[in-house]
Amino acid sequence: MNSDTAPLIFDGHNDFLLHLARGKITVEDAVYGTKSGQIDFLRARKGGFGGGFFALWVPSTTKGQANGDEAMTNARYDVPLPGLVSWEDAMKVVVDEIAALRALERTGKLKICTTADDLETTFHSEKTAAVMHLEGAEAIDPDFSTLEVLYAAGLRSLGPVWSRPTIFGHGVPFRFPSTGDTGPGLTEAGKELVRQCNRLKIMLDVSHLNEKGFNDLAALTDAPIVATHSNAHVISPHARNLTDRQLAMIAESDGMVGLNFATAFLRPDGRMSPDMPIEIMLRHLDHLMEKVGEDRVGFGSDFDGAIVPQAIGDVAGLPVLRREMRTHGYDEALLTKLCHQNWFRVLRKTWNP
Repeated sequence: MNSDTAPLIFDGHNDFLLHLARGKITVEDAVYGTKSGQIDFLRARKGGFGGGFFALWVPSTTKGQANGDEAMTNARYDVPLPGLVSWEDAMKVVVDEIAALRALERTGKLKICTTADDLETTFHSEKTAAVMHLEGAEAIDPDFSTLEVLYAAGLRSLGPVWSRPTIFGHGVPFRFPSTGDTGPGLTEAGKELVRQCNRLKIMLDVSHLNEKGFNDLAALTDAPIVATHSNAHVISPHARNLTDRQLAMIAESDGMVGLNFATAFLRPDGRMSPDMPIEIMLRHLDHLMEKVGEDRVGFGSDFDGAIVPQAIGDVAGLPVLRREMRTHGYDEALLTKLCHQNWFRVLRKTWNP
């Protein structure tokens, strides 16, 4: 392994499974390479991508967020969010996505990891290490029976919402400029979801929660607070980004923030445009480390779910980021923390307290 592909990166978020479950790519494409999307196993090896959180995400079934990416190229925007997704509709999609992840595992190129030891062993092997993550809890019923079933299937990380509302809480809209103080917090069912995840040692992700929901979760959880793919609001004042107050709460919990590569959440002007210097990503990293510490920052690319900087483009472009980090002055010990050690630390603490 050369310096371009080392240290290996463990990534906090991708939306690859939706493309696979929808048939946009096939398992064969994933193994042998495809020009579609931003991830396949060949490009992952070229980029030094060792694994990450593979999201189970449910597209909306009602109108809303039409032309969202186009709207987010404007100087100001407030993209309408779609309404609730039913449990029945969500479960169908999530089951299909889990089946897609299992199909990847059967190729021998990937392994679904459910313990910290298994995660680290797999990550340093020839296989891609995958953590099953539920982005938005629409597939969880109010009695939490499906939470138990999904846990048995390998679920080890969960975000109560993806921006649109659920029975558990409210997310932030795609709004710029804006704070995350955009509505009510967790419902009573949402508060119970936090308790149930704490009981099962499922990691809780605050990335899409609004400010009141973040506060509610922070007051209840007995685990580290983690934002798998979020950035610094002081640099890019987007509703999706974290304020310094929120970062202080994450630091106090000994949690974690994964830098989101989505350009709308990186750029100071909030535009979803790939034309931006990597230096802006380094500004976010510097600020995040200043506020939460160098042991609590990593990456959460949002590959296959976002427009990323043109200089990176897809998972094969990760060496560009490593080179820029070295040029910026990050030494090898810090690179290793940011690339994967910090994720392993927080997952070990969450899963094995």
